[in-house]
Amino acid sequence: MELDKKYQQKVYAGVLGKIIGVYLGRPFEQWSHELIMERLGQIEYYINEKLDKPLIVPDDDITGTFCFLRALSDYPDGFEITPKQIGQTWLNYIVERETILWWGGVGNSTEHTAFVNLKNGVSAPESGSIKLNGKVIAEQIGAQIFIDGWAMVCPGDPEKAATLAGRAASVSHDGEAIYGAQMIAALESQAFTETSTNVLLEIGKRYIPNTSMIYRLVNDIQDWHVNEPSWKKTRQKISDIYGYDSYPGSCHMIPNHALIIMSLLYGEDDFQKSMMIVNTAGWDTDCNAGNLGCLLGIKNGLDGFEGGPDWRSPISDIVYCPTANGGETISDAVRESYKIINTALRIRNKPQTFPKNGARYHFEMPGSVQGWSAAEVSDKRAKTKIQNVNGFSRDGERALEINFFDISKEKMSEVFVSTFLPKSVKDLTGSARETFFGYNFLSCPIVYSGQFIHTTITADSDNKIAINYKLFARAYGANDELLTIMSPTKILYPNQTSDFKWLLEVADGNPVVQLGIMLTADELVSGKIYLDFLDIKGEPSVSFFRPSHVPIFERGREKENELAPAEMWRNSWVKATDHWQNRWAETFRISNDRGRGMIITGTSEWKNYTVKSKITYDLAVSGGLGARVQGLKRYYALELTRTNKVRLIKMLDELLILKETHFDFEFNKEYELSLQIKGNLLVGYVDNKQVLSFNDQLSPLTTGGISLIVESGTLFTDNVDVF
Repeated sequence: MELDKKYQQKVYAGVLGKIIGVYLGRPFEQWSHELIMERLGQIEYYINEKLDKPLIVPDDDITGTFCFLRALSDYPDGFEITPKQIGQTWLNYIVERETILWWGGVGNSTEHTAFVNLKNGVSAPESGSIKLNGKVIAEQIGAQIFIDGWAMVCPGDPEKAATLAGRAASVSHDGEAIYGAQMIAALESQAFTETSTNVLLEIGKRYIPNTSMIYRLVNDIQDWHVNEPSWKKTRQKISDIYGYDSYPGSCHMIPNHALIIMSLLYGEDDFQKSMMIVNTAGWDTDCNAGNLGCLLGIKNGLDGFEGGPDWRSPISDIVYCPTANGGETISDAVRESYKIINTALRIRNKPQTFPKNGARYHFEMPGSVQGWSAAEVSDKRAKTKIQNVNGFSRDGERALEINFFDISKEKMSEVFVSTFLPKSVKDLTGSARETFFGYNFLSCPIVYSGQFIHTTITADSDNKIAINYKLFARAYGANDELLTIMSPTKILYPNQTSDFKWLLEVADGNPVVQLGIMLTADELVSGKIYLDFLDIKGEPSVSFFRPSHVPIFERGREKENELAPAEMWRNSWVKATDHWQNRWAETFRISNDRGRGMIITGTSEWKNYTVKSKITYDLAVSGGLGARVQGLKRYYALELTRTNKVRLIKMLDELLILKETHFDFEFNKEYELSLQIKGNLLVGYVDNKQVLSFNDQLSPLTTGGISLIVESGTLFTDNVDVF
């Protein structure tokens, strides 16, 4: 299949189907069919509010799907990617006991078991094998739930999709679990070009053994579908023959794969009907609905979401992918789709595509809003609606229409997008909070002080008068309340296009949580403007420290303040070390009991910059500053060691010393470290003296955030500067 616009929109539809299915099924995950019918009835639409749960949440089905596919970007091997490399991708992005996986215990959670194997030096595919982990552990559902991305980079090529899926699944699974993953991948791959469901199933079966249980259950369900019009009666047969009673473990592949196949057949290509069946059927509802939603999204395209309930507006494309690379946590369906599209192009040695010169928010997919929303109506905020429309774009085909009603000098229209953990999420309580943080939300902001916000906006030709607009940013300030930073005012006349760059400057190290646009007018008016794109440009110029509004911890004074001190400035770092507590006078006092630990901030867009800090070492083997950090196993660093060395290192799965020299090192003494990185050249300074430089020409790391790193010990500092 050509990787053209049709392909690209099918990928986006597949991603949408995946996240819609997961969000729909998550609130009643692992409920039985009987309990669902008793408490909820048939699942016709989102029911999260009925159960007091948030709709949009971090989830292993979503994060694992989009994260593990990064192996194809991180390694140059393309279709020859190995299970070992995919396993190393797990070790790079997973923060142990925090992100992506269900941390249910070795021998209980299949993925937890496999992760510990990988960490202990057992490479994939042995890490997920029946030989090592036993048949029950190895054949649970996880092989299937992370697999969709491998299919979407192989459109119309089910053989390649099944091969890649088998390698990816083998990191944590074996046997029937791998066959189930390969079946789903083959179906999704062929769905780019094939419209017949029965033909899809016959093609999918070619890529799994005809002696397997997955092959047998697909045949059985096909036969039952021909002879039994009731999906509920077929569901009962599945429960009797392929149910949880017959297949032990926390969440077995066989019963849930059967429900996907049943729902695909009885859903008759109707997205709403298929979602109703697969979710009402019970068991692992978010996983099953996510896989089926992706398959139907690919098969039917964006039109498949039309004609029924509004599946897209409530989720606004929002995706959360918490990993060690915290700058990629805040995401959206369009962004993740283009990562998949560009991976497919890159592994075929084709030019990649970056709409509107790579703008973060470009709205080039039909119906997309990329997480943008209108502020709620209030005394000061006017009614505002947004939608994706054709036209009004300089370098693309689409824009975000912002329709405002009755704005004036006193009443504004406001639209915004979250750039960090939203305050509405931070303020969750009770079961809603417990649900959202079931998978920990490790995140870094996507925008920082010193960066430029660049946008192009056009006023509708039918607007009656000029309007005034400002860009704004909101940051977490004292007590984690929001403070607003405004750009200068720009005037926009009817039919005028405004191109505006704004240098964002944020005081006190406060993390930025929103970017937005504010509209007012000199007299009462309604109208429209069109947001062509909004982008975040350049490297930051920012200092990280304890904000002035945060008191230093002092025993006995913990309850003197009515409001809790701000915490989000700390939460803007990914904690991947054993200890980083707020009880110490030093802002960043981090410890790791064994091996290397770090705290990380920044984004994958940072390229050329200097990171500097005055660091004191207590007991430690080594430690220092990381740059171009892309996870736990991909970064550069300038480090001092207890063996009297200063070194430039590159972590690329394994630690490589690029250059080192003698250095008289002492514990409990402050050293100013500075690591400058431009292009492939790394230059290290200690106490303002250049000590090392290295030009990395072998698989250089080209982008990434920063980190503080400590090996088996403790170091501390009060400030980290990036410029």
